[in-house]
Amino acid sequence: MKLIAAGMLLLAILGLLLAEWQGGQGTWAWVKAFCEAAAVGAMADWFAVVALFRHPLGLPIPHTAIVPESKDRIADNLAAFVRDHFLEPGTLLAKLEQADPAAKLAEWLAEPGNTQRLTGILQATVSEGLALLDDDAVRRLIDKQLARLVERWDAPGAASRLLQLLTQDGRHHELLDSALKQAGVYIQQPDVREQVSDMVLKYARREWPKMLAVVGWVKSPDSMADDFAVKLTDALLDEMAAVLNEPGHPLRQRYHAWFEGFIERLQHDPALRDKAQALKAELLQHPALRDYVGSLWTDLKAHLQANLSAADSPMAERLQQAMARLAKELGRDPALREAINRHVLSVAGRMAESMRFTLTHHISQTIKGWDTPHLVEQIELGVGRDLQFIRLNGTLVGGLIGLLLHGALLLLPLLRH
Repeated sequence: MKLIAAGMLLLAILGLLLAEWQGGQGTWAWVKAFCEAAAVGAMADWFAVVALFRHPLGLPIPHTAIVPESKDRIADNLAAFVRDHFLEPGTLLAKLEQADPAAKLAEWLAEPGNTQRLTGILQATVSEGLALLDDDAVRRLIDKQLARLVERWDAPGAASRLLQLLTQDGRHHELLDSALKQAGVYIQQPDVREQVSDMVLKYARREWPKMLAVVGWVKSPDSMADDFAVKLTDALLDEMAAVLNEPGHPLRQRYHAWFEGFIERLQHDPALRDKAQALKAELLQHPALRDYVGSLWTDLKAHLQANLSAADSPMAERLQQAMARLAKELGRDPALREAINRHVLSVAGRMAESMRFTLTHHISQTIKGWDTPHLVEQIELGVGRDLQFIRLNGTLVGGLIGLLLHGALLLLPLLRH
């Protein structure tokens, strides 16, 4: 386009020279008028176009090279334009409200392909994030946070509240009943009875050897021990049955009193509370617990990575199902859409207000930091062919004006007469 515009200027100059060489009379006078005005118009518009972007012929003529000389002002004005017309909260929120973001979200999520793509993006993002994490740093953080939580944890108070919950509906009696039933089943086992017999015989031989020698001719010590074991287990079973069947049994009452007293001590006994806190600290420092806590992150990370990379990932399937349910709920629940829109508008308003001047400053400083010749070239190329059409139009319009002026000069003597 530059070559075409320059070629038109050259033709106008050649036409002017040819008309002058032919004497500039008659038809050649019209040619001369056209070409002379066309050459002036072409050169004037060439000067105007060039003056926008650089000094014509490299001469520092005032009010030329307008774009490079005004780069800072252009940057500030462009930034202000973006600030006032794109980031103005009222305008932005009005357009956002008209867009109905919740409805658009529902429509988008209703497409299975969209939810699959979004799920894939989330899977890849989380997987990459897990791979970037420093495992040792995460373990130290977990260990540190656990230590803080345990340090703030009131172990005696928590134990007291837990035991109070057990006593509210008599659950501690249910616990006692269950323990007694299990003990009864255990005691009735033949091998347990045999163990009781052995213990009785061993104790009798150690404590009453003479008595066993005297009665040995009547009944063998082993038989006596067996009889005693049977009677002992039967007595224990009878006593446990009595405790189970009698709500007011003395043993049950003592158990209840001990339970209540222990809760009271946990709340108000400094010695017991200190003991519980010391046990808590000892537990926290136990190597087995620390090793277990350290292994939690390794196991969790491995599980997540395996789940995220699986083709039939249960996590991805549940995520897609959740997004599908959200789309349905948004489609049939206007109140939910309204709530989401209000939230989006609120967040957008705060972001627009906080980022408005930051982005304005960023735009301004970025443009000011650009290389000036490169900026000028990009603007010139961005405007494009129209710049050269200005020169072409100047050539043609100038030539036509030259014809009009020549014709007016020819009519002027006639008008005088």
